[in-house]
Amino acid sequence: MTSGIRYPFEMPPDEGTAVEIAPGVFWARMPLPMALDHVNVYALDDGEGWTVFDTGFDTKRTRGAWVKLLAGPLSGKPVTRVIVSHHHPDHIGLAGWFQARGAKLATSRTAWLFARMLTLDNQDRPPPETLEFWRSAGMDPDILAKRAAERPFNFADVVAPMPLGFDRLSEGDTLRAAGRDWDVRLGQGHAPDQVTLWSRDCNLVLGADQLLPSISPNLGVYATEPNADPVAEWLESCARFQTVARNDHLVLPGHKLPFTGLPMRLRQKIDNHQGALARLMEHLTEPRIASACFAPLFKRQITEGTYGLALVEAVAHLNHLERLGRVRRSKSECGAWLWQKV
Repeated sequence: MTSGIRYPFEMPPDEGTAVEIAPGVFWARMPLPMALDHVNVYALDDGEGWTVFDTGFDTKRTRGAWVKLLAGPLSGKPVTRVIVSHHHPDHIGLAGWFQARGAKLATSRTAWLFARMLTLDNQDRPPPETLEFWRSAGMDPDILAKRAAERPFNFADVVAPMPLGFDRLSEGDTLRAAGRDWDVRLGQGHAPDQVTLWSRDCNLVLGADQLLPSISPNLGVYATEPNADPVAEWLESCARFQTVARNDHLVLPGHKLPFTGLPMRLRQKIDNHQGALARLMEHLTEPRIASACFAPLFKRQITEGTYGLALVEAVAHLNHLERLGRVRRSKSECGAWLWQKV
């Protein structure tokens, strides 16, 4: 087996259909109303029912796609368990919907707590803490004024209510699904305690957003934890997964296509962020606000639609450099942090 990244499946399944990746393991896609227009979900055959790994948004269209799947390719059997990789809405959105129909939920404690909290946090306008965080990051004044006056995205917009009760998945656990034993390994950086599953009986890995081909997930800092360092957590997770990754692992990711060549992909992920940090250091020979750091970090035009994600990722990389003692920050007269190379 060569070390290059390869894609055994050239085309994804159409909406409402499924591809059998391996005996008892099916791949389907759910639509997303954004530039990244899909999320991958997986169904594991447990005999009398299905274990579902991730779910998609709670929307009429996504529920319809699941109804079609369960009536067709998934043989009319019920979903008896939902495993959620992490708390982001495209992965946990329909967990509560399945629970209301009798399925059990399994996920990490952190993912459940975040999701449960956020579904109950309904806001008509951004709270003062969020506005202050944006201001300190140097958000463009026109964008800040616009966002301050409009209803923000609320988790509950696309996440079904979640009943109390779940089964906790922890690092080092083993679970049984689709006739296989799977090791639970938790990743960090993109989301806290993200669940990945590694089969002991074959070469399959359910990688969620921790193990993506061709794109990198957002590493963001938010008003909830403004001094967090998700970049350090991400790099540590990539290095830890390198110790168990094999070239023949078939990774079933949260987005894009299943792939092999995981050791190379992990090396790429580390190199991508180290390269971005090096470019950022060169940019910080003069004091800069976070929103003035997009060009060296992303090397592409940032539009209003991606501005928020770019801003929180810029803060993440700046926080990381400060933790390393390579940059320092001071408040400007307008209240934004100014970052400069030490």
